[in-house]
Amino acid sequence: METRIQNVRLNATSNEQLMALADAGAAAFGHTATLQVERALAQLLRLRVAQINNCSYCLLVHHAAARTAGIPPSKVETLTAWWETHLFTEEERAALAYAEVLTRAADATVNDRVQEAHDRLAVHFTEDEILEIVAVVINMNIWTRLKLAEGAMPTMAPPV
Repeated sequence: METRIQNVRLNATSNEQLMALADAGAAAFGHTATLQVERALAQLLRLRVAQINNCSYCLLVHHAAARTAGIPPSKVETLTAWWETHLFTEEERAALAYAEVLTRAADATVNDRVQEAHDRLAVHFTEDEILEIVAVVINMNIWTRLKLAEGAMPTMAPPV
């Protein structure tokens, strides 16, 4: 059986401006984009944002992209508790912490942690790389929210 996606609420493709925004972000910072930061790191960030935002469509897409990027299965399988493992580098840990702070911006205590997360990130990355990490996280937050609004539901469909 093949996995297919069915939009149960909306079809965003009918809104040209919304799709232009989403498509521009995907082209510049999505999983097929060429970036300064390591491909595997960017993919870990995308997958973590998809986990936090509970986007099943994005989880499917980015689990597959993680395999393509060569991320070890042990990292993918423990990503929801990355801080409880020794599998992730200090650079990855700093970037994941930063991605979580940006993604959970509505949390009451996040403002206190933004500077701390930024400072930790700045130890390992240049300003240009940090801006790219910010863009990857923002782009994923756009896509996860778009797919949630659409109700993009993975379903099992028999082969045609």
